[in-house]
Amino acid sequence: MSDFSRLSLNTATTKKWTLEQAVAGCVKAGIPALGPWRDRVAEIGTERAAKLISNVGLRVSALCRGGFLTAADPAGREAAMADNRSAVLEAEILGTAELFLVVGGLANGEKDVVAARHRIADRLDELVPFAVEHGVRLVLEPLHPMYAADRALISTLGQALDLAAPYPASAVGVAVDTFHVWWDPQLQEQIARAGRDGRIASYQVCDFNLPIASDALLSRGMMGDGFVDFPTITRWVAEAGYTGDIEVEIFNQEIWDSNGNDVLETMKSRYAELVLPWA
Repeated sequence: MSDFSRLSLNTATTKKWTLEQAVAGCVKAGIPALGPWRDRVAEIGTERAAKLISNVGLRVSALCRGGFLTAADPAGREAAMADNRSAVLEAEILGTAELFLVVGGLANGEKDVVAARHRIADRLDELVPFAVEHGVRLVLEPLHPMYAADRALISTLGQALDLAAPYPASAVGVAVDTFHVWWDPQLQEQIARAGRDGRIASYQVCDFNLPIASDALLSRGMMGDGFVDFPTITRWVAEAGYTGDIEVEIFNQEIWDSNGNDVLETMKSRYAELVLPWA
């Protein structure tokens, strides 16, 4: 019998489900953890969401997400910082120590990548003390380079680790998301580095599908449907010392249009086949 004790459902995978439905689905499927997105939490309120999840014995693996730190104008900057402070407080209430940050791309009309990355570093520096005060670790997530212009100017695990380096590992960690980093020729080296530094805060699994969807965000697939070598990457993550939850986060219209309970059963089956033996 497979051990699903580390498996977590990211609510993006069952996008059409409410938080209540996602919680019920996890309980029915025997999945012990949930990685909620803030929009699902907001629909019922953070306090109610926390009670809903904890009352059935689920744990929150991480909260998605804060970030988008690159606004070039003062009003945009303050709005982003206020939203990130709110996200930290939501994570604290939900009982998770991990808050994902998608750091942001270029500001409107901007082409200065260097300046935008400096703003990310500056605003992370401003946010870290607030997060630490509330017992929340900021989790930097490198995104595939095709999202650099509009979503994340951190594309590699190495970049994320460099940005995290000035801070304690308990304050700033990194995520290893197979969809985003599978292609990186330095991936094994950087996962090992992250492990040595104690910075692996999350391991997210899904596949990289082709052709790229017309909306590139929807190109994530169920494990085994694309090009990711899950046994190898999972082994590297395990060798780096990571023993935390393993989240399945999939943006895919066909999966979203499928029966949610069936999706969870497929997710468990693929996890047991392609991830668990090497975790």
